Amino acid sequence: MKKIISNLLLIVFLLSFNFAYSWGTTGHRVIAEIAQNHLSGKAKRHLKKIIGQEKLAYWANWPDFIKADTTGVWKQSEQWHYINSEPKTNIQTFTESINSQQAPNIYTQIKIFSAQIKDKNTSLKDKEIALRFLIHLMGDAAQPLHVGRAEDLGGNKIKLKFFGENTNLHSLWDTKLVDFQKYSYKEFAGVLDVKSKKEVKQIQYGTLEDWLYDSQKQANSIYSNSVADASYSYDYNYKFESLLERQLLYGGLRLAKILNEIL
Repeated sequence: MKKIISNLLLIVFLLSFNFAYSWGTTGHRVIAEIAQNHLSGKAKRHLKKIIGQEKLAYWANWPDFIKADTTGVWKQSEQWHYINSEPKTNIQTFTESINSQQAPNIYTQIKIFSAQIKDKNTSLKDKEIALRFLIHLMGDAAQPLHVGRAEDLGGNKIKLKFFGENTNLHSLWDTKLVDFQKYSYKEFAGVLDVKSKKEVKQIQYGTLEDWLYDSQKQANSIYSNSVADASYSYDYNYKFESLLERQLLYGGLRLAKILNEIL
């Protein structure tokens, strides 16, 4: 009986783990690795002062791992990973919408952590914590359903099957599509990070508001082409593989741009 209870508890834990995490460990490390490849010499020197020889990928998942903390120290950070917004028709109305939200969210925190890292008066320890969050949240900003809709919790309430396994739309995009590609994070970063310098600059163009709006537009496409209670397999991957790759690449290049600007 004890063994059965233990197994059930393990299953519950694993399900909650999959529900709560974003991009999965592989996706976040792909984004961090791509960003690492595009850091300026100055940014690398400043990063060395903050995290030594550690790579961005090493810290890419820390803000998810601390969700397991039982002291409550990081509980307030759970709402920093996303922002809810109804579909907007243009960047102006979208920007007005996210600026009107009072609660801390991915938009407010990326700005706050960027400012802390840039501020010469911020201690090295506080800069390190801010950097850990910035690496991760910029990855979350590229996951379209982290700029999703409140009524379905960014796709978490939209149940479906992927290769016969019960999941939801958010988890499908967080982990299952990435894992289906069967790359290590370094392999995935390597096959995606092949753009010319001109193309990289085009992807990096714009502001945080522009990038979040871009993610929301991609979320709208995902919502329109994903049916609740449907059973997907190769067909879904075929339809969305290119968008998945786009978002991982864009997340990495845009993270690099912010780090190069603030360091």
